[in-house]
Amino acid sequence: MSKRLAAALVLPLFLAAALPASAAVKASDVIGRAIDGFVRPAYARLDDHAASLTKAMHQLCDAPSRQNLDAARADFSATVEAWSVAEIIAFGPVKENNRLERMLYWPDRKSIGLRQVQATLAAKDPSATDPAQLADKSVAMQGLGALEYVLFGDGAETLAGKDEPYRCAYGSAVAGNIEAIAGEVRDAWDKPDGFASLWANPGPKNPLYRDGTEAVTELVGVFINELDTIRDVRLKGFLGAKPDADKPKQAIYWRSQNTTNSLAGNLSGIDQLFQASELGDALPADARWMAESIHIQLTNGVATAKSVAGPIDKALADPALRAKLEHFALITSSLSTLIGTRMTAEFGLTAGFSSLDGD
Repeated sequence: MSKRLAAALVLPLFLAAALPASAAVKASDVIGRAIDGFVRPAYARLDDHAASLTKAMHQLCDAPSRQNLDAARADFSATVEAWSVAEIIAFGPVKENNRLERMLYWPDRKSIGLRQVQATLAAKDPSATDPAQLADKSVAMQGLGALEYVLFGDGAETLAGKDEPYRCAYGSAVAGNIEAIAGEVRDAWDKPDGFASLWANPGPKNPLYRDGTEAVTELVGVFINELDTIRDVRLKGFLGAKPDADKPKQAIYWRSQNTTNSLAGNLSGIDQLFQASELGDALPADARWMAESIHIQLTNGVATAKSVAGPIDKALADPALRAKLEHFALITSSLSTLIGTRMTAEFGLTAGFSSLDGD
């Protein structure tokens, strides 16, 4: 089941009973809608943005300038946003061949990836400028974190001139690798007899999902695991209990000022997936209000995250903006209770535990 690099999550659902008959009958339809209405479009959008990013990096390398550097940075941010939406589906094809870790090596608390990228830039290793060879190197050297340092880290301004062609060549290779990974995942989800078919067609002969309950459990697990990760790993990784405990440089994408855009993208992805699956329609009539409440809270969470713009260290130093981040945490906690306790109970599921709880 779902597992994130950020934390080894145990799917926090244990079946207390079978899904209600009405929900069980609709399981295949719910999963089918989730795949066609969210998963495939999200990874297709990521692939499109990654292709645009690769072109922007080639343009920057061919004609270094401030304008082309700004364009490459804008395409990077757009790709981060697209990935932040799609990455909530952290199982299936993206788990094969270390694609998840190769796309984003994070958190990097010991700066292992950072040191590897810096060493590569210093040594000017020619093999790292070839996407094919780069794909066989450390996962930390070939994804969004590596490209963020190339485009926004120390020395990035040299990309606007012709003095550091290696840095641009390496960044271009990283972008090409990101595009290759995105394309592979997109194609895998589109395969008629691939993972999508297994998830949408549970049965006794299915090696992954023996019945509709297991298939829907995977879906509900996305919502619960992702909310835990967004709040407890990504947000609280840099937002301390008090201002003096804040760690802005532990924030994801802090160099490119995409921290809150990423958090917003994660919640937006959850909302899009929930709406596309129409899971709320499987709730008993007297519990349908939960679906609208979930949508409203997710929408508010996205808006709250997006309202905190600019460098994350400056946002943390501003009491008003820091309060918005704390409010964002409260929204995710409320959603965790609503989905992980109340909605799962309606489906005959009970919330268990996640390794984030320390159990």
